[in-house]
Amino acid sequence: MEEFQVIENCLMVKLPEEVDHHRAAYICENADRLIIREDVNHVVFDFEDTRFMDSSGIGIIMGRYKKISCFGGKVYAIHADKQIQRILRMSGLNNIVEVM
Repeated sequence: MEEFQVIENCLMVKLPEEVDHHRAAYICENADRLIIREDVNHVVFDFEDTRFMDSSGIGIIMGRYKKISCFGGKVYAIHADKQIQRILRMSGLNNIVEVM
């Protein structure tokens, strides 16, 4: 299950086991709402439970990066396994997202 939590000026998004087009709209809507409402400067995507991500997951991350980078914010990816790291590299997201 997706979880959203704002800690100080950071939005933490715990992603589900499968990040696909079925969940993308829900994740984007909730993340965007919190970014605006809670005056968020940075977004952290937690991939700890994620085993699968398709192109809609790339879209989720890219969209939040575009919103947050306008204000000098950063996007981070944490707990990404080898497969998710590979997707981040192949899509070029590793150039704009800090993978930790």
